[in-house]
Parts: sequence; C-alpha cells; structure tokens
Amino acid sequence: MEQPAPDPARLRRSYEVGSLTESGLPADPLALFTGWFADAAASELLPEPNAMILATASDRAVPSARTVLLKGYGPPGFRFFTNLTSRKGQDLAANPRAALVFPWHPVHRQVIVSGPVVPLTREESAAYFGTRPYGSRLGAWASEHQSAVIDGREELEARYAELAERWPDHPGDGHAVPLPEFWGGFRVVPETIEFWQGRPDRLHDRLRYVRPVSPEGEPDVDAGWTVDRLSP
Repeated sequence: MEQPAPDPARLRRSYEVGSLTESGLPADPLALFTGWFADAAASELLPEPNAMILATASDRAVPSARTVLLKGYGPPGFRFFTNLTSRKGQDLAANPRAALVFPWHPVHRQVIVSGPVVPLTREESAAYFGTRPYGSRLGAWASEHQSAVIDGREELEARYAELAERWPDHPGDGHAVPLPEFWGGFRVVPETIEFWQGRPDRLHDRLRYVRPVSPEGEPDVDAGWTVDRLSP
C-alpha cells in the first residue's frame, strides 16, 4: 500500500541545540563560516556539507535556483564551477549577481551569502578541472549543452562512450581530458553573509555581516564588516 504523504502544514520541529549571540562574535565572518562548516562536516548528518543552493536571475529578472557544490572559499569569495552555457551560466553572464544558501538543517543552521559574481580565470578553472575524477571530466564534455532538451538518456550515454574512446583513462594523468571551452568557475564576492541559528518558539538568531560598498558599487574588500541582528 502506498504511504500517504504527510500534511506539510503539520510538520514542525523545535530547534534547541544552540544559540548565536553578539558576544564573542569574530570580526571576520569567514572565521565564523569556517567553524560552522567544520561543525557541519563533523556532524556526519550532512552527506555533502559543501552543497549550496545557488540563486541567479536572468537579464529579465526571471529567478532560478539549483544546488551546486562549494569548491573553495576565502577573502576573495566563494568558488564553484559549472557549464558556462547552462542556465546559471547565461544568467551570470547577463546579470552577474547571486545568492548562496547553505541549508545545514540537520544541525539547525543556515548561512546566506550574497554579492556580485566574478568569473575565474582560465588557469584557475584548468587547475581545478585537472583534479576532478576521470568520469566527472568526461561527464562535463558529455553534457556540453547543459540545460538543453535532449531526446533521452541514451543520447547522453552514447556521447559519454564516444568521449571515453577518444580520451582513454590514464590513471594519475589529470590532463588526459582537456578543459572544455564551455566550462569554468565563478567567485561570489560577499557583500553580506547572514548566519541563522534555529531557536525554540521560532525566535531564531539571525546575525548579518555587511561589508561597505565602494563608489563603483563593488564590495570594499579592504573595509571592515558591520553586524546587524535581524528579526526572525
């Protein structure tokens, strides 16, 4: 017998495992992010703690969102890689701003990063692409027209087999499969980073770091951060 779906209006959980206060808060939000990221990875409740929701918008302000993987972060920003001709790639080419959400629900936490997006250099993309597993590198080529309609999975698998024959696997040689022209990375430069900690009775803690914006409209990466507490 098919299991009935639960009523989403009746699904509730009380968050009682932590708090987030201004006391002892680090001046640099990346220090707090690093600690939370380490906690998320150590909890073993999140199979992919680097999974994040990437939200973009087209040149006509049509929004879209999907899950991608964080592949590095630091003062310059949060890095990820993708097919440049995909929907997100086209969105970012036309409207280079984005928001990231780290949905660490099992540990009752969430982080939201927003700001302008900068393409990574070809050299940066090539350096990372060479570290990917052989199958993932072939997969990037096989899905050259990411987000486009295809006739069926057979088309994708046939393309993969063709590429495997062209570039046989050579263990230890990360450059046997070349970097596609249509593939690369981006860096989200944070203007704001919000940390959300679940609390009982929906009185959640929300602390948002804000970085000043330069006269040119870009985040001033040399300036300090201010912190606001937001109503839940």
